[in-house]
Amino acid sequence: MYLHGTSRINEQGHLEIGGVDTTELAAKFGTPLYVFDEQLMRETMRAYKSALEATGLRHEVAYASKAFCTLAMCRIVAEEGLALDVVSGGELHTALKANFPPERIHFHGNNKTPDEIEQALNAGIGAFVVDNFHELELLGALAAEKGVVADILLRLSPGVEVHTHEYISTGQIDSKFGFDLQNGSAQRAIQESLKTKGVRLIGLHSHIGSQIFETEGFKHAVEIVGDLYAKAIHEWGASDLSVLNVGGGFGIRYTEEDAPLLAHQYIEAIGTAVKSTFDRLGLPYPEIVIEPGRSIVGNAGTTLYTIGSIKDIPGVRKYVSVNGGMSDNPRPALYQAVYEAMLANRAREEETEVVSIAGKACESGDMLIWDVKLPSVKAGDVLAVSCTGAYNYSMASNYNRIARPAVVFVQNGQADVVVKRESFDDVVSLDVVPARLLDGVLSQS
Repeated sequence: MYLHGTSRINEQGHLEIGGVDTTELAAKFGTPLYVFDEQLMRETMRAYKSALEATGLRHEVAYASKAFCTLAMCRIVAEEGLALDVVSGGELHTALKANFPPERIHFHGNNKTPDEIEQALNAGIGAFVVDNFHELELLGALAAEKGVVADILLRLSPGVEVHTHEYISTGQIDSKFGFDLQNGSAQRAIQESLKTKGVRLIGLHSHIGSQIFETEGFKHAVEIVGDLYAKAIHEWGASDLSVLNVGGGFGIRYTEEDAPLLAHQYIEAIGTAVKSTFDRLGLPYPEIVIEPGRSIVGNAGTTLYTIGSIKDIPGVRKYVSVNGGMSDNPRPALYQAVYEAMLANRAREEETEVVSIAGKACESGDMLIWDVKLPSVKAGDVLAVSCTGAYNYSMASNYNRIARPAVVFVQNGQADVVVKRESFDDVVSLDVVPARLLDGVLSQS
């Protein structure tokens, strides 16, 4: 397993993250356990900021909170001076409860409800990324009713396809997201937004996908959206346009087959494309916004499990079951995500067998890793699965009424719980038994 950030093998032969022995974390906090390398997250945020500063362009880094959103994470994002993307009322509420500056919040999403829009308007957030005509009309009406003007960016579907899984590719024509350039809806959206009371068009937005390992797609999107940006100013009088949001989707290393670029390589290519495009168009450079999420938290997260039952089918496969699975990491079942792993308590021992890591959910598809080379596995060993910081906690569920894991941040030898482990009472805490059913049970006893 590749060691990211502060991860290392210590003198005891144990995996250590943030100066903390993971076997001690497992003993103290239990498993499954999400462990986040706080130093690595902060360093990655700073790398994006530094790369953008080097371009000389006005800029903003907005953390895409859908990747991993907790009160503590919002506090770190605020401390590092980033903006924050939210896509739901729940994420917005989390940010506000963490005292995140509302003027640095961007609200995304393809189906914002009236209540969510009201919530965001009342909070005074920085901008809405408008996804469709229904939202444009609704937001304008609600803002005008309150006597305020909401700054908006229009999310465009630029027709740029990238090499990634179809479920996380978003820039193509056939997408639920954004206004399509090729059928004219993007052009019409700009014109409609300029006539809509209660909104002010300040920027254009595109997001071409996720887990992207090259820069050509970003450069192509900048050129396409830049042309429309110029047309909006020259032909339709969009005088307040000043922002170009190029989205996120920067890839990370899950396995040795992955070859992501460094933060500055993505940003240098985007910066160069912006300058050349706007020089060609004869326009002042816009403020550039990027939206990294996975690339900030993905490699910083590791999940610890305890190994339980082992089923060896001679000549076929050896199944090693852990005390978690698709309830804390649905990504392998959802879109065939691939991970690396090691025995955290025996990290220096020779890897002698290939096994498959099975989850405990009652589904044949609950397989975390199909083939991984490990030392001879025993019940009670602690398995560490790397690069689980993005979308694992976010997508976790109570399937089979399995309680969700705790989350700890580690740095400089210190471990802090940022999400408590659920209890079974937590799992049933919102259940309600109607009186008629309760009476029925009592009458039978």
